[in-house]
Amino acid sequence: MLETFEAAALEAGKAIMEVYRNGCQSSQKADNSPVTIADEQAERIILAHLQRDFPDIPIIAEESFAAGTIPSIEATFFLVDPLDGTREFIDRRREFTVNIALIENGCPTVGIVFAPALGIAFSGEKGKAEKLIVDEAFQVTQRIAVGVRPQPARRTALASRSHNSPQTESFLVDNAISDCTNIGSSLKFCLLAEGLADVYPRFSRTMEWDTAAGDAVLRAAGGSTVTLDGLPLAYGKRNQEHDTDFANPHFISWGGETAAPERA
Repeated sequence: MLETFEAAALEAGKAIMEVYRNGCQSSQKADNSPVTIADEQAERIILAHLQRDFPDIPIIAEESFAAGTIPSIEATFFLVDPLDGTREFIDRRREFTVNIALIENGCPTVGIVFAPALGIAFSGEKGKAEKLIVDEAFQVTQRIAVGVRPQPARRTALASRSHNSPQTESFLVDNAISDCTNIGSSLKFCLLAEGLADVYPRFSRTMEWDTAAGDAVLRAAGGSTVTLDGLPLAYGKRNQEHDTDFANPHFISWGGETAAPERA
């Protein structure tokens, strides 16, 4: 399955970079989030790959969802964010990513995150996570096994560049974390998976397609993502009393051996 994910992500990333180089205008969706032609082109490419190779698995994809195309799902389905970090894309920052994930029984089990402007991707499945080096021809030239690092005494946190919050600042203080790096998109999960950071607290709204692929990579690398009550973040959330379908609660992603190391 990762072969399909990889081919789809690379082709989508190539289309995104063509738009990125030429420039494009953005518009606003109903939820006031931005969308560009790159989002739409990339999603069409990814859906074509998944529907060809896995026609029986339903797909929840961000732009299709926004347009009202919402298939019924069971235990197994795909989550697709064709361009995570659209604000970074529009602002000409390079941290945007292509995200594809498989969900099984509420858990992200296979995923790929591709940052085409950076020439890197991360994939994960069944306890194996890799960093991929991608050249200008969108070919993978190197595969490097990655894994989370043990929680150090001095932890490094990651925060959203566009969606930081006072709760994040309180979390850093409460956990005696002085080092914090701001970065956009699902690359935050990948930095945890690569052992370059230790915790990513998220106290602002996300959707499942924003997090699933990066979460799959992180879990394959030995990390975890938990809600504020300590339970694993689950996927496939429908008919939620206080939010829309597929919206996530606040969560904390951890590298290292444990989900919640003792506070300093």
